[in-house]
Amino acid sequence: MTMAAAIEDRTADRNTWSKTSRIAGLDIVHDLTAAESIWRSLEGAQTFFTPYQRFDFLNPWQRHVGEREGLVPFIVIAYDAERRPLLLLPLALRHAYGARCASFMGGKHSTFNMALFDRDFAASATQADLEHLISAISQRSEADVLALHQQPVRWRDLPNPLALLPHQPSANDCPLLVIEPAATPVALISNSFRRRLKGKERKLQSLPGYRSHVASSEADITRLLDWFFRVKPLRMAEQKLPNVFADSGIEEFVRTACTAALAGGRHAIDIHALECDEEALAIFAGVADGHRFSMMFNTYTMSANSKYSPGLILMRDIIDHYAGQGYRALDLGIGSDDYKRLFCKSDEPIFDSFIPLSQRGKLAASVMSGLNRTKRLVKQKPALLEMAQRLRGAFS
Repeated sequence: MTMAAAIEDRTADRNTWSKTSRIAGLDIVHDLTAAESIWRSLEGAQTFFTPYQRFDFLNPWQRHVGEREGLVPFIVIAYDAERRPLLLLPLALRHAYGARCASFMGGKHSTFNMALFDRDFAASATQADLEHLISAISQRSEADVLALHQQPVRWRDLPNPLALLPHQPSANDCPLLVIEPAATPVALISNSFRRRLKGKERKLQSLPGYRSHVASSEADITRLLDWFFRVKPLRMAEQKLPNVFADSGIEEFVRTACTAALAGGRHAIDIHALECDEEALAIFAGVADGHRFSMMFNTYTMSANSKYSPGLILMRDIIDHYAGQGYRALDLGIGSDDYKRLFCKSDEPIFDSFIPLSQRGKLAASVMSGLNRTKRLVKQKPALLEMAQRLRGAFS
């Protein structure tokens, strides 16, 4: 597909654009390959985005998952008067609630969603800039509503410009570990907890080939993923949870992203593993960007070695690993699982935006906003949450 065919001609005559906004042009792209050059340029050092919006993360997600779900890429690129890209919104279009909804690519596999911003623009973006962006999308696209889930209020040292738009709290916040510069190990994990883990680890250290490492070779990555996709369904069945990794295209997406090499020896998804020669004991996989590690998925052995808490031991190793590399934050994904609170004592606020772009979109935005508020209410009220979990268990 050529660039001319891939990009709809949605760049307005500059005289029609608001003089109060630096956004002077807009393209809406329906093909990732056509957007790749600009996308990768917005992954440079002078930009602002989360690692969940990397091209090497979302391209395999769209190819293996999005396409099978009938989602159409809806990539919004805004420019200044000199055609310098100011931001890229990596969205996908789907039909929901009787409307055409544009939402972030990545679905439930992306913990955080943001645009990729030019850093200078992000640092000084105004409400007029963002309102003008929404107006331009409304005038030049077929979308009825923007349903923008799980956006961080801040990322690194800057506020998220999309928080200037109307928004509401997400159903869940994200447990967060803030790593202060030069933090001591005890400041991150208490001495008493470290001693407990060390006592358990002594049992594992006697296993031949015991080691903790980040998988780097394709052979190691493939071997660990083969083990993960055998064990994780058993763990989820044990917890009476549906196996989300059995959904069409998910395994292919995970395998592709885990082997997508980035600069510095990292991958689009990195795998941390605790192993011995006989078996893998635990893995945690997530995304990293030099500032923060964000966990995506994990599991641990079904063998008798599980009683020695290999997952918690590996989590300790991961925290120490990233603190030693000067990282400033770590999260274990959105949700309130008990093990997350052992390590992450803070909460990071997350927000959603439901922005109508047409008359049809107004009703859909209202419905989605109401459902989201109800989910948050249930999550915040233990009695309601317990009732919801019982109902889910009964139906499953």
